[in-house]
Amino acid sequence: MDCILPHRSLAGRDTTPGIGLTARAFGCTVAAAASAHLDVMTLSVRSPDELVAAIPHLLGFKPEESIVLVPLRSELPIARVDLPTSTSDSDLVWSSVGSAFSRHAQPGAKVAIVCLTTNRQHADSISQDFAGRLAAIGITTPIRLWADNVDWADLATGESGPQTGLARERLAATTVLAGRSQPATSRDSLASSLVGDREPIAALLSAARAEAVRNTARFERPWAFGRLQQFHADGVRLSDADAARLVVAINSIPIRDTLWNDMTRETATSHVALWSDLTKRAPDDVRAAPASLLGFASWLNGNGAMAWCALDQVPPDRPCPLADLVAAAVQGGMHPREWESAKVPDPQRDTDRDSGLAWQRARFAQDPTRPALGT
Repeated sequence: MDCILPHRSLAGRDTTPGIGLTARAFGCTVAAAASAHLDVMTLSVRSPDELVAAIPHLLGFKPEESIVLVPLRSELPIARVDLPTSTSDSDLVWSSVGSAFSRHAQPGAKVAIVCLTTNRQHADSISQDFAGRLAAIGITTPIRLWADNVDWADLATGESGPQTGLARERLAATTVLAGRSQPATSRDSLASSLVGDREPIAALLSAARAEAVRNTARFERPWAFGRLQQFHADGVRLSDADAARLVVAINSIPIRDTLWNDMTRETATSHVALWSDLTKRAPDDVRAAPASLLGFASWLNGNGAMAWCALDQVPPDRPCPLADLVAAAVQGGMHPREWESAKVPDPQRDTDRDSGLAWQRARFAQDPTRPALGT
């Protein structure tokens, strides 16, 4: 969950499902839901220094001025929000964080609270506030940490120390060996990775649209699905011509749904690679579909931060129901395994499945807060 506010909505809140510390803190073991080729990545965390060092690897970027809730059991999502600066901010953040955690918490649930800020006193106050809120829904908080860019402190015991290069290097080496990509230096840098040169595809859109009209969706759908399968097999970046044809094709809802229906936890990494590249290259008028597919694939791959960054790439004047569903899934801290039971089995239908996750809208109907896109 990621609030890049000041908290006017839930925009930018990062939730990564299924990550937690199965703990004997300290040491403890961070069990992270990982990418398609890994079911679980395990990080052995032996000190507060190492827990702080692990957070960028769990989130996908290095957070600043943030509060991070790291579960000590894997049924809960890991959540990051901008550090609240007022009581009203805290209330708004909690209205979403609390509902996600209470929905997934089981008896004995525990969470570590880590405040990343230059203001240690404020971190102590906020962490105590959130510890109390978590306790009210049956979640205990045996670990409360503060860290800036140099030091860390245990807010419960007063123990403190420097953040060490040794801890960062050990966690980085562990995640590389587990096949995880290294985190971005900030959320802004993660977001900027989805912005590239959009002129080459823009120059080909007229021809691609004319070809789509000649071919009709009946022909374009098997082509698009076959092109996706080719990418799964070889991982080669699409040519400008193929990229233009594909982003035009997926503006047809039946074609988009055919490719969406291909998403599983096994294919999610490949989908992230494809749709991140096309989101980066697609002009505004055809970017909503690839960005929404990237958001869904990122959520399915356990990367809530990238999912939100993808939704930020959906142009605000081009609403997309799939983007709304991704926002609901991330906002609610849903576990990606729920997609398998929600998938619509027939990819040949010709109308928009209001979604395979339509039931999810009902689950969140009581939460009127809608993440603002493009902020």
